[in-house]
Amino acid sequence: MKRGLFFTLEGIDGSGKGTQFERLKAYLAAAGKDLLCLREPGGTAIGEKIRQLLLERENETMTAETELLLFAAARAQNTAENILPALEAGRWVLCDRFFDSTLAYQAGGRGLDREPVRQSILLATGGLEPDLTFYFDLSPEEADARRRAREAESGGRADRIEAEDLSFDRRVREEYLRLADAYPRIRVIDASLPPEAVWEQVKTILDKFLQNRLSGSGEMIRGPQRRAADRGEAGHDRSGNRKDQSFTYI
Repeated sequence: MKRGLFFTLEGIDGSGKGTQFERLKAYLAAAGKDLLCLREPGGTAIGEKIRQLLLERENETMTAETELLLFAAARAQNTAENILPALEAGRWVLCDRFFDSTLAYQAGGRGLDREPVRQSILLATGGLEPDLTFYFDLSPEEADARRRAREAESGGRADRIEAEDLSFDRRVREEYLRLADAYPRIRVIDASLPPEAVWEQVKTILDKFLQNRLSGSGEMIRGPQRRAADRGEAGHDRSGNRKDQSFTYI
């Protein structure tokens, strides 16, 4: 049986990722795909309990190392219980966050050394990587304004990670952009645009990716990249050197 495809969505809180997750879910379901939709942390009974521990504001004394290991535990369960069996059965998997979040938040935001972060990812996933990742890029200032407006409307309050300050979100975003520079599977979406325009970016990238997969060429087609002010020249790092795209996370 042909292996299923694995899609993930990434971005800082307030980037509109959740809205686009629902659009993507509906689009693939309407196309008749056998789709499994998940979130991280969560996706399993064990993972949802871990999610509560991670996000409760009362757990403000949690260390960065504890946070890393809890995310890894939830991901290990989700991968073994849900993702791998679905892919092996030929199903498509759509996941709201995966290990790119750990690299962005725990290595970038928390400042943990990348090697133990990388090892935690390897242990949890066994080397599994998404086929395509949508990264919704938005300035931390605009994301924060959106979160505050949402909380005012709903009467809710930010969770433990959402409550971090703007400097934390800036480090997270910087790490996401570093990852997007390095790995072709990560497609950058300009999330500052209206939701319909954001969706058009997602749809264009997805349709080209699937068309290419169906053609059997295996070539990765790039979609819209982040705004020029936020990046270096295409195909280069910020120092002007060509990017090495021959390596993987794990």
